[in-house]
Amino acid sequence: MKKVIRFSKAFLLSWIFSGVIIISGIVGIAVRGINFGIDFKPGLIEEIRIAPTALELTYTGSAKISVDASQTGMDIVISGTGADNRTESFLYAQYPTVGILAEKLGNIENLSARLIEPPATPTENLFVNSAVTTVLTEKPFRVYAAASKDVGINEVRTAVSSYSGVAVKQLGKGPNRSFQIRIADTGKNGSSKELQDTVTNALQQKFGIDNVAVVKTDFIGSQFSKSIVGQSLILMAATLILIWLYATIRFHWDFALGSIVALLHDTMIMLTFITWTQMEFSTTTLAAIMTIVGYSINATVVILDRVRDDMKILDVHGFNEVLDAALTETLSRSIITTVTTMFSAFSLYFFLTGSIEDFALVLLVGLTSGCYSSIFISSGLISFIRRNWKPEAGVHHTLPKEVKDKNVLSFDAGAQM
Repeated sequence: MKKVIRFSKAFLLSWIFSGVIIISGIVGIAVRGINFGIDFKPGLIEEIRIAPTALELTYTGSAKISVDASQTGMDIVISGTGADNRTESFLYAQYPTVGILAEKLGNIENLSARLIEPPATPTENLFVNSAVTTVLTEKPFRVYAAASKDVGINEVRTAVSSYSGVAVKQLGKGPNRSFQIRIADTGKNGSSKELQDTVTNALQQKFGIDNVAVVKTDFIGSQFSKSIVGQSLILMAATLILIWLYATIRFHWDFALGSIVALLHDTMIMLTFITWTQMEFSTTTLAAIMTIVGYSINATVVILDRVRDDMKILDVHGFNEVLDAALTETLSRSIITTVTTMFSAFSLYFFLTGSIEDFALVLLVGLTSGCYSSIFISSGLISFIRRNWKPEAGVHHTLPKEVKDKNVLSFDAGAQM
């Protein structure tokens, strides 16, 4: 008969070991705090594009002229005293190159359109800088072409690397790519306008003042950032409650409690790691924690399902014997699934950088903790709750002949580790 590993002998030691780690994590949170990323802090979120200036528009008249650019065309809005209030529309489909467009714009009285890029440059996807006023004056107003400037995300990161708490993400591909830059407000950068100027100036020094355009700017206040933290906690609590309800319906309340305690254990282990390494806690890190919650409960449910089946077929005297048998039967499955998943996480960690690297590292810690907690923490709690459990009176649990023939693990009361 196959030997049964006496996991139950390590239940108490495992709980003590995990308790020490979790307490150290609580102390770390109180002393060092969690290094919240800019997803959970007030700060600036700015989308920028690095592209050349195609046209420079100037106006010397007395009327008020403003530019309204879209993906399909450009509108010149003319208003003010002594002017005919009207809108001149220039669709890019009708004016396919900047040379043709500049010629038509020059027909507007007192408006000058100077070509910067070659006349054959396509007008498709021309855009303007949202950070500057669209009212034309004698000061050149730049219209940018979404082409030719092949700037990668690493170059943008280098440009803003001197500032702390900055994250950069690429949006889109090809000539229409843009970059989302997030910078936390540490309270030392002044107003939101000064914070925005800090980022813009750094980019202009790297790529040139004529080649940086702001597409969109948002500033997250402290109240909103606090609400994100609160919503994340609510999300975590709701997830645990739903998992507890599922486990209660499928198994029993003590099985459900054991699975939830294991999930809380895994969460605290990961938070302990994040706290003491001062890894940035971002939405990506939160995604890693939620991934482990789903992975860990799956591993725990497999074990609990085997425990429930073994309670019906094994000839035992105590509940720990059932747990030991079930854990031994599922051990190879637990190890193989964990290790194979780790291969993917290792690949992400070694071959990628930034937030994905942090995601992979937290995932590796969580996978290790999830395998450990499914075997020792969840089962240890259930063992304590059912310490007085006895087989039903008058019922003799045995392995059916067809199960024995399939070499399914049977319990050997004399087996030792």
